[in-house]
Amino acid sequence: METDKRVQFVCFETTLNKEQFIKRWEQYRHSLNSNMDVILHQFEKNGVFSYIAQHRFASGELEFKFTNEGRNSRIVQVPIKTMLAGGYSILEANRLHNANSNESKIFVFLTDPRADLNIYKQLFGKANLNIYQAYYQNCKYAYILEYYTKTRDGAALLEQLKNYDTADVGIYKEYAHIKNPGNEKEKEIYVWPTN
Repeated sequence: METDKRVQFVCFETTLNKEQFIKRWEQYRHSLNSNMDVILHQFEKNGVFSYIAQHRFASGELEFKFTNEGRNSRIVQVPIKTMLAGGYSILEANRLHNANSNESKIFVFLTDPRADLNIYKQLFGKANLNIYQAYYQNCKYAYILEYYTKTRDGAALLEQLKNYDTADVGIYKEYAHIKNPGNEKEKEIYVWPTN
């Protein structure tokens, strides 16, 4: 992760089971000729959202688009609710690679722009924390914190976080990191079909 990049967070709520949602995600992903850099996270514990897509892009670009498609009576409508959390700048990037297979991520969503981030930095070690700050005024959250933790230690950190003023917090496992090594200068519009 580079600090000149932005990160867009898109959250999904669905009653679909994992296989059904992933099939839908894969259909969407393969329907595009894309070079997007997206990590899809799946809910593990206490997550408010079933899935979180984390899209990284260079400053000045915003090419990951989620829209409502027109309804067609011949197409089965899928119960997936999409919530755009918004685009965030990287305030602090301490972990530059994706989670290992024995790790989970805890996402903490803060709504108060005056939140004391030092409290959160001291909880579990600065080296395991990325902090994203709202870049646009219409972002749902003021900050999104991304903790990397050993899967076995996630519940303990989650319990500590419950003592603080968080809007939402949950443990997520990286499902997939999608990055096409194609031309970085290519620009595509990515559309997630929702109801």
